[in-house]
Amino acid sequence: MTGSKWQWLLKQMTRKLWVRTSLYALLAVVTALISIVLNKFITLPPALNVSNELLDNILNILATSMLAVTTFSLNIMVSAYSAASAGVTPRATKLLMEDSTTQNALATFIGSFMFSLVGIIALGIGAYHEQARIYLFLVTMVVIVMIILTLLRWIQHLSVLGRVSETTSNVEKALLGAIRKRGKDPWLGAHPWSHPEHKPRGSKPIFSQEIGYLQHVDMHHLDSIAEANQCTIYIERQPGSFVYLSQPLAWVCGELAKESDVIVAFTIRTERTYDQDPRFGLVVLAEIASRALSPAVNDNGTAIDVIGRSVRALSLWGELIGQRPAKPHFPRLFVPALNCQDLFDDVFLPIAHDGAAQFQVQVRLQKALLALSSMHPEEFTSPAIKLSEKALELALTQHYTEDEKHQLSQLAHKVNDQKAHS
Repeated sequence: MTGSKWQWLLKQMTRKLWVRTSLYALLAVVTALISIVLNKFITLPPALNVSNELLDNILNILATSMLAVTTFSLNIMVSAYSAASAGVTPRATKLLMEDSTTQNALATFIGSFMFSLVGIIALGIGAYHEQARIYLFLVTMVVIVMIILTLLRWIQHLSVLGRVSETTSNVEKALLGAIRKRGKDPWLGAHPWSHPEHKPRGSKPIFSQEIGYLQHVDMHHLDSIAEANQCTIYIERQPGSFVYLSQPLAWVCGELAKESDVIVAFTIRTERTYDQDPRFGLVVLAEIASRALSPAVNDNGTAIDVIGRSVRALSLWGELIGQRPAKPHFPRLFVPALNCQDLFDDVFLPIAHDGAAQFQVQVRLQKALLALSSMHPEEFTSPAIKLSEKALELALTQHYTEDEKHQLSQLAHKVNDQKAHS
């Protein structure tokens, strides 16, 4: 079941780099200052003799080194983003920007710098007495250990940051996460709208007031509006759809006090996101494969890797939608299911076009379609056959040998034979 709009917006905000960095910096400042008042509650035996000079030297070293490490890390991060945009796809850069390892490393470095800076200032004005200096020394040792562990992890992460394989893997993870969420709840907690091409009799359209991509639908809000007005709402546009002025977002059976109450439940922005939109992940994977198949790159291996990842993702989708649907959480709402043909077209059709002249890619594509139709015949046989026929049609226009054309035709026939078993 999907969360409310405010929960979704909060989740989006927590993925921003500045949010995590600000929290770490605030925690560092509080940690540095808490040693001043800690001796009022806990008294340690004076076994350690921590001088101002010792603490000042340690904190100065930390402040200087952390500032340099932060600057270096930011340069590396920007270079990785540029490499991912140029070598993979700009749509994958957002995942790199939301990478938790990168954000934790930068937040730790900036937080340590703030901790050292506040400690140096407090020492300079004489805020730390003998007991407070002991507490500050102990906390500083903990901070140093944390920095060392973060640096070791950061060094390992830098070896793969921005690489094609790592970026593709991140896209697949985001795609699988979106598929799990949507697959467990194919209709977003509402009733299935089996025939969205037939509008409900007597229904009134609710038109979009913006142009862009539908990122999120607040089902909780729509259900409360439907309950308050004793009406039924049919949601026509899926998350990920491009909407424009005068296009119906939903159809309402009944009377509404204010149409704007329904419109506010639809969050429209300039870009697509992965959260409620499994198709976007497939589109990004197809972009990675298309760029790899371009004459400038000519990387068949990446395209074949994308096909394998797409099979895993679509197999999970077939497994989840094949299960018995849960009881609707929003009894007054209706949502159409995602079309399996659209899912196949999103990822496999661009590969069929751009890889038409690559025999290895065509063979792998036909085998992938055969695998999907074999694993989930009821859901995937029809779209697999259509894609197989289209891919074969494109391939036969290329300069293949007769033996290669025969091999591709045989694979396409195997896919088509699945119709008898579905």
